[in-house]
Amino acid sequence: MSIVFPGRLGLAEARIPHIDRHGLVYLSRGNLFVQDGTLCFKAAGSPELEPGEYAIPYQAVSMILLGPGTSVTHDVLRITARHGTLLAAVGEGGVKYYTAPPMGTGRSAVARAHARLWADEKERMKIIRRMYGYRFQMAFPQEDISVLRGMEGARVKAQYQMLAKQYGIEWAGRKYDRQNPGLNDLPNQAINHAATFVEAAAEIAVAAVGALPPLGFVHEDSSNAFVLDIADMWRAEITLPLAFSVVAKGIEPGELEKHMRYEAARWFKQHKLIPKMIDRIKELLYVTDSGGNS
Repeated sequence: MSIVFPGRLGLAEARIPHIDRHGLVYLSRGNLFVQDGTLCFKAAGSPELEPGEYAIPYQAVSMILLGPGTSVTHDVLRITARHGTLLAAVGEGGVKYYTAPPMGTGRSAVARAHARLWADEKERMKIIRRMYGYRFQMAFPQEDISVLRGMEGARVKAQYQMLAKQYGIEWAGRKYDRQNPGLNDLPNQAINHAATFVEAAAEIAVAAVGALPPLGFVHEDSSNAFVLDIADMWRAEITLPLAFSVVAKGIEPGELEKHMRYEAARWFKQHKLIPKMIDRIKELLYVTDSGGNS
């Protein structure tokens, strides 16, 4: 077995998939276990990873993402917990986020920066304006949040219409029946699925940097408010185009969720969505990769 990844936040390219400078490792279809004190992965084979055994120096990894078809031993949980390496079960490509342990040791700087900015009313408004600035690709030095929300609402409404025309889809407006989501038309169902998948990617990114999910800037009431903040910044770039592009393929209603999930996994990998979200969170909270707290 070969040892890879020199450095916790500055990982080199290697054969293990989804490795980047953030220290994320994605593993699927195999067994993760401990052998002679070393974390090992026996891969059954997947599009990203050839069959074989791989050594994973957990001290150099920030977060291990376990995809479908992966089993893990008790020893793995013990070692990763002891060394502060996060471990999460995710869907293919990060379209679902099932579990994660508490934040590891040496990860408080991001949380403290997050809490400080959130608690300061002026700083909080600056973050909100920056979030909208990323969406609109322009600066908003003075606008009130109600004005920004109104601008975003008009922008999203226009985008629905533009994408429907682009993909040749009949669009009757955004509708969502929370009690009976299956009664919504296909475009609306697809948007719901896409939003759920992008939120899962944002959950992974927020957990990976050690930010605080309940402390949202634009969103306020949800226990995942900051996750929703991050996911919303990719609504125009990922969520809506993903949804309309799948509907345009003429998918049967009963097959929509499955096709959305597969396509979302492909888009997330192609667009490097989770690493981009991590970068965006660090930019928003004014934190860097220096030291073990990032």
